Amino acid sequence: MPEGDTVWQSAKRLHHALADRVLTRSDLRVPKFATADLTGRRVLDVTARGKHLLTRVEGGLTLHSHLRMDGSWKVYAEDQRWTGGPAHQIRAILANTDRAAVGYRLPVLELLRTADEYKAVGHLGPDLLGPDWDPERALANLLRGPARPLGEALLDQRNLAGIGNVYKSELCFLLGVTPWLPVGALPAERAAQLPALAKKLLEANRDRPVRNTTGRRGQDLFVYGRAPRPCLRCRTSLRVADQGDGSRERPTYWCPTCQIGPAPSPRRRAPGRTHPRTSRRTTN
Repeated sequence: MPEGDTVWQSAKRLHHALADRVLTRSDLRVPKFATADLTGRRVLDVTARGKHLLTRVEGGLTLHSHLRMDGSWKVYAEDQRWTGGPAHQIRAILANTDRAAVGYRLPVLELLRTADEYKAVGHLGPDLLGPDWDPERALANLLRGPARPLGEALLDQRNLAGIGNVYKSELCFLLGVTPWLPVGALPAERAAQLPALAKKLLEANRDRPVRNTTGRRGQDLFVYGRAPRPCLRCRTSLRVADQGDGSRERPTYWCPTCQIGPAPSPRRRAPGRTHPRTSRRTTN
């Protein structure tokens, strides 16, 4: 699933291609909005809210989309070939005389009144990359569930918006605790560091094509996707196990030496399994 910095990049590309331009083509390929036509309307802006994308157009309308695991928005020049996938995977096309924004495999696509955007994103906590960022409120949201594993709490967008599975693992490593540590057991001084550290990670990566949390060239991530390779700090073999709330299990990485707290038995990797590709991101 794309993280907040990736969605922020998508919003930036879409805004640059569409904002303050009149749409010459509009095609929403989902049954509920298949007859909706935005042609002739000016795009006002495209903004990210956590992992959600909001494309606002004249007439008080907003096109709301969410990428989840496989969705993407691609921007193409007028004469450029579309390469984001087969045509049957296209869910939306917004175009002007110079650029076409094409949404592939979008699991969430809806047209709503701009005044009703709260119905789509009102449940979100403070956005790490947004103007509403409030570190005190974000920390208070996390601490409201003291028995909840920290990794699960960080992924809950109602607490703070923008952290995905990569940043969950990397943030826990930098805090020196496992993702299974109950939020209430997080040492006070580390809890106080959490909001600022999370924001620092996302802000540092929102303009990078390759995500980096280590500050080292060629060694982009501390733990995510690296098991069973050695920890960059202590050389202990890194571990991976599933973590989730029952609805979805996510591969979670940690160092058993550098991180304190409970942890399950490491998961066995199936023969031939490769590390997930998470640090490299498309920029078109």
